[in-house]
Amino acid sequence: MSLAVSYIFVLATYVVFNLIFGLSSTMPVHSLYQIKVFFPEERDALMQIRDSVSSTLDLHGNWTGPPCSQNVGRWAGIICSNWHVVGLVLEGIQLTGSLPPTFLQNITFLAILSFRNNSIYGPLPNLSNLVSLESVLFSYNRFTGPIPSEYIELPNLKQLELQQNYLDGEIPPFDQPTLTFFNVSYNHLQGSIPDTGVLQRFSESSYDHNSNLCGIPLEPCPVLPLPSLISPPSSHKSPPQSKKRKLPIWIVVLVAVVSTLVALMVMFVFLLCYMKARERETPKEHQAGEDGSSEWTDKKMAHSRRTEDPERSVELQFFDLNVPVFDLDDLLRASAEVLGKGELGTTYKANLESGSVISVKRVKYMDSLSKKEFIRQMQLLGKMRHENLVQIISYYYSKEEKLIVYEFVPGGSLFELLHENRGIGRIPLNWAARFSIIKDIAKGMAFLHQSLPSNKVPHANLKSSNVLIHRDRQSYHSKLTNYGFLPLLPSRKLSKRLAAGRSPEFCQGKKLTHKTDVYCFGIILLEVITGKIPGGSSPERNDEKIDDLSDWVRMVVNNDWSTDILDVEILASREGHNEMQKLTEIALQCADMAPEKRPKMSEVVTRIEEIDRTNREND
Repeated sequence: MSLAVSYIFVLATYVVFNLIFGLSSTMPVHSLYQIKVFFPEERDALMQIRDSVSSTLDLHGNWTGPPCSQNVGRWAGIICSNWHVVGLVLEGIQLTGSLPPTFLQNITFLAILSFRNNSIYGPLPNLSNLVSLESVLFSYNRFTGPIPSEYIELPNLKQLELQQNYLDGEIPPFDQPTLTFFNVSYNHLQGSIPDTGVLQRFSESSYDHNSNLCGIPLEPCPVLPLPSLISPPSSHKSPPQSKKRKLPIWIVVLVAVVSTLVALMVMFVFLLCYMKARERETPKEHQAGEDGSSEWTDKKMAHSRRTEDPERSVELQFFDLNVPVFDLDDLLRASAEVLGKGELGTTYKANLESGSVISVKRVKYMDSLSKKEFIRQMQLLGKMRHENLVQIISYYYSKEEKLIVYEFVPGGSLFELLHENRGIGRIPLNWAARFSIIKDIAKGMAFLHQSLPSNKVPHANLKSSNVLIHRDRQSYHSKLTNYGFLPLLPSRKLSKRLAAGRSPEFCQGKKLTHKTDVYCFGIILLEVITGKIPGGSSPERNDEKIDDLSDWVRMVVNNDWSTDILDVEILASREGHNEMQKLTEIALQCADMAPEKRPKMSEVVTRIEEIDRTNREND
């Protein structure tokens, strides 16, 4: 029996009952019908996901009966309108499993779909024919495979969040005029960003950390060589017949063999001469390798040592004469591996023949710097000594090459410690370790601000990948690296490559100050507490390139402490919740939109040490 026929039948029954038994005329007609109205195809579709994934929410116990009661969702995470399911929002409940491929096809009025902050793996779901869909939020999961091409056919799509997954392939050519927020950062996407007006109006932060992605607004794609303008002769055309008599075949073969041997001998002699000349000029130099091998320097190093540039520097300059001194040849002979490729250069781990291990950063975007400018800043930074700063050992300057040599910190970065290898088999980073790391970062930043009062932003590049970790048995200590680069960048445009470039004041074209560092500290503090990677633009304010992590925390906390913001790895540490709450308050003050409302780093250190002291007294 169809839905319309059922409704007529119930209505007729109501009229008959009213006539026979005198039912109250004030009883609404739909009250008899509302217990019957639901759309079984929508309920069956939701049952598919309930039976395919596990979570901290008891979906089997909660998702029973009809999902909607008029405009009210009866199931957790379900939004309803006019008896239809229009929203499916299951965020942060540790959904684990793979989604059924076409389970959404029958939820035809779906407008909001969000699985943020879960552990869903497998391909992205099929969204074909969901013409009402406006928000698709799949960030912070483990989705793999390409972005389905049918996503570009969603006519009303406004938000698409796919960041922090494992997606690959190319970005489809999204061109919906409704699309106002788009983020595919922290994936494995490749190729050129499609040349559509919609995609190219989004900022770099929407595409960051996809190593093989290029095009506007990222770096330009490499130019492929043009095909030959002269086409080879077609194979079906036979060459003109020669009127001369053909040579015997053995003569042709003999000439070919002799010609080949002569060519090989010439090449061999030339190669020997080249190798001898290279040994005389640049002994044991290697070329940079992309695979982390020992070949890590390139021809520019050799050139910079031979050139007659009056500003050249032929030796490494050291700050501490008590450390074992090595020269440039020792550095060139060292075996090395790539530690990381950042916005301002590549960092290598170099193993010297003496047994010492160092880090070497080859900086870029500084070719226009004079020797005087570079050395002045290096001497300022190299003289600083603090337990929470990575020590600068030496530097090298030439017009073509600039190196900064640091002490090697073996424990990796805070970013790796927080975010890599999430899932089964991972050893969680407990709260005690996180608190120790936070305190070290604050102390290092306070020292920088005290030691570099003339630098408008002393660090300027504070983010979790620039916090290196040293492990001592069960304790964790952190050291800040890549600090003090802002005065070395020749233009404000290049400054956006630093963490300071994501501050509200930079995005609004205002001047940067010490409080810009404080903002970056607030963001990294929230990253440690929530376990979430700072994203790009705020969905509510697409005109500002600001980090949305602080906005998200403020929205969830909403003037009242909520454990919903906590990383699942520390959620069970109930004894630390009081510290987490106090540090969240500090973080939100540091990340205030108005720089004048942010505290000084010295005040932040005092408050964190007070929290630590109170905690030890209570123990």
